[in-house]
Amino acid sequence: MTDLPRHYADAPAERERLLRSPHGRLEFLRTRELVRARLTGAVRVLDVGGGTGVHARWLAEDGHAVHLVDVVPSHVAEAARLPGVTASVGDARHLAEPDGSVDVVLLLGPLYHLVSADDRARALAEARRVLRAGGLLVAAAISRYLSVLETGTSGVLGPDLLGPVAGVIATGRYDGHVGFTETHWHTAGELADEVAAAGFGDVAVHGVEGPAWPALDVAGIDEFDARVAAALHCARLVDQDPLLVNASAHLLAFAHA
Repeated sequence: MTDLPRHYADAPAERERLLRSPHGRLEFLRTRELVRARLTGAVRVLDVGGGTGVHARWLAEDGHAVHLVDVVPSHVAEAARLPGVTASVGDARHLAEPDGSVDVVLLLGPLYHLVSADDRARALAEARRVLRAGGLLVAAAISRYLSVLETGTSGVLGPDLLGPVAGVIATGRYDGHVGFTETHWHTAGELADEVAAAGFGDVAVHGVEGPAWPALDVAGIDEFDARVAAALHCARLVDQDPLLVNASAHLLAFAHA
């Protein structure tokens, strides 16, 4: 796994990641929508790899008991200041929580940072261990097709990028060619298989942003409000379509322990 504290110390502020770009704003809206639809009543949420608490904030405001775990100490310190949120430093592969102690586990960041399949399996096994019977897993992944859609739509996909872009599509190993750090990118099928292999049932993978997200970025942040409704309709229409699910920048798996 990349040295994440060092990476995030040098990166733009994590709290602003879902605000800086149109597709980031769309990702936030759709992630919140998809998660909220599956939560009934007040539940105990363990937000693993929750960063500075972007999702922990609204979950706590909705009345859920939220504990956030992150490997980056500065993220934990910031999240701990949020009303209704507790936070601690921890690793998705070795959680401190007792067996069967939470209703929902969010893995909205760890799976793509864990480039080893064995490490991802350990993180999923830990999530299953701390969930009560019937508890809900929500696991995010980055689509292997993010780079080709982003660079192709923005006009920067040239000869120098063809090899790296083809490589991540073929292998899932992302080398940092359009920014960010070394990560693993999934297909929807691969994500479903990894979650099922960890012993979860009722696995369903949704595309988060849908296929309109690159066009939002090209249009620019000033056009977001005028275009977001159409992009949301597009995402909802095809979020489990096997021919288009991988066109989302992110994938979200839901499953039960």
